[in-house]
This record gives sequence, structure tokens and C-alpha cells, in this order.
Amino acid sequence: MSGPTLFRTGLATAGAAAAGAVAVDPDSAWYRSLNRPAWQPPAEAFPPVWTALYASIAFAGARALDASTGDGQRRWLRRLYGINLALNAGWTPLFFRARRPRLALAEIIALDGANVALAVQAWRADRVAGAALLPYLAWTGFATGLNAAIAARNPGR
Repeated sequence: MSGPTLFRTGLATAGAAAAGAVAVDPDSAWYRSLNRPAWQPPAEAFPPVWTALYASIAFAGARALDASTGDGQRRWLRRLYGINLALNAGWTPLFFRARRPRLALAEIIALDGANVALAVQAWRADRVAGAALLPYLAWTGFATGLNAAIAARNPGR
């Protein structure tokens, strides 16, 4: 894995993280008024979990890109990586700013698909890169279930 590639994937990932961080507002009256499941983690759990996940996304992206066997595979991985980060960054504004849990659910389902596609392509390029994305897939799968539970418990919101 080269330093320049890790720098670029780190920057791109930090951009997605920053976009989400400025949009999240778990202290808003709207969010506090939602009927949420008891199994939802406390708000304090999300920043350290996402920090670790974003680091693994940047690491995996860099490894997979550097291990790509040709320009076509590299271009496809870059495209998937960009789509993934855009979808990742897009969920928080939909949920917290637009206050649209159902729309956010549709978006996170698309993110789940992008996650699987990225993990498969990363695995093909470098198995360590693919494995590094597995916690991200698990967490967004959990987040999808949480989003679905919130949407179901709060019809009309």
C-alpha cells in the first residue's frame, strides 16, 4: 500500500465523515421525540465506532486500489469507492436534517448494496482489503435495521 493512495483515500473518507458529522444532531427535539428501540446504542457509541470504521474504509480502499491488476479494475474500484462514500455521507442529512426516516431507509439500503459491491471488488483485488470492510458491512447492516425500526415506530414522520 502506497502512502499517496492512503493519503487520497484518507482525505476522501474524512470528507464523508465531516459531511455526516455536521448533519448529525442527536440532541434535537425532533430526534429525542422519536420512538426508538431499546436496543439502540447510546449516542456516545457512534463517534468512536465511526472513527474506527472510517479508518478501515480508507485503509481497505488504499490496499485494494494499489493491488488492482489493471486500469479497468482500478477505475471500477475508484468509482465504487466514490459512490460508497457519497451514499455514506448522504444518509445523515436525510435522516437528521430532512427528518425523513423512510427516505433515509431507502438510501441506506442503497448504501448496503454499494457496500457489498465495494467489498466484493476489494476482496478480488486484495483479501486483506476485503476483510477490512467486513465490520463496515456489519455496522451498516445493523444501522439499516435500526433505521427500519425507527421508521416503523414513527409512521407519518
